[in-house]
Amino acid sequence: MTALHANHAPSLHRFLLRLTLGESYLAEDLLQETMLRAWRNIEDVPHGYESERRWLFTAARRIAIDAARARQARPPETGVTDLARLPEADDPIERLIITQTMREALPKVTPAHRAVLIEMYYFGRSTAEAAARLGIPEGTVKSRVHYALRALRAALTLDG
Repeated sequence: MTALHANHAPSLHRFLLRLTLGESYLAEDLLQETMLRAWRNIEDVPHGYESERRWLFTAARRIAIDAARARQARPPETGVTDLARLPEADDPIERLIITQTMREALPKVTPAHRAVLIEMYYFGRSTAEAAARLGIPEGTVKSRVHYALRALRAALTLDG
């Protein structure tokens, strides 16, 4: 394992740096994961410099792809919120701004999405209650809420 690392780690690291667009810490993590996989599957690593190299580079590429897919599946991390700068819970100005922003954004979503949002968030109804009120299945309510929130977020983003 020591010889495997000594012979291939520098070139693997350069390869992973290119795959991670120069993010050194990520390339180092992927290199460590590649070497760990080689250690766990040492009997599968072929003998000979070129064969070892092919096996390691294939493993590294697959690990990098899996890591990229995992990052895409997770929501992006948010920064630390400064709690001193948050408005008070019952701040009338903040409530007015939110109300006005929602009044401007709601007409930009489809009527079906708007109806579900109003039932769920304005009237505070459960999924079952909103489904009964709108005459649609609960699954449809859940789906529409999901897509309605995305559309509302997009409308708010476009408005700045």
